[in-house]
Amino acid sequence: MKKQDFIKAVADSANVSQSTASDCFDAVVGTITDSLKSGEKLTFVGFGTFAVKERAARQGRNPRTGETIEIKAAKIPSFKAGKALKDAVN
Repeated sequence: MKKQDFIKAVADSANVSQSTASDCFDAVVGTITDSLKSGEKLTFVGFGTFAVKERAARQGRNPRTGETIEIKAAKIPSFKAGKALKDAVN
């Protein structure tokens, strides 16, 4: 499902216009992004948890040349599905 398909489905489900659903979607994604940027963890009971994980610096290999390269430490967003979501999928 693409973003536009999702927005149309939400608009139909909530009985609102697609522009309103699009604005709401953008607001939700923006709020999640801002919260993760500031280091907060978001938990939606039954759906899942968004968090930021730290990935340590490490050495890797360039597959083309075999040369060893340094990979910098990074913060990565993660999502862990909640029980209700897992049960719905299975």
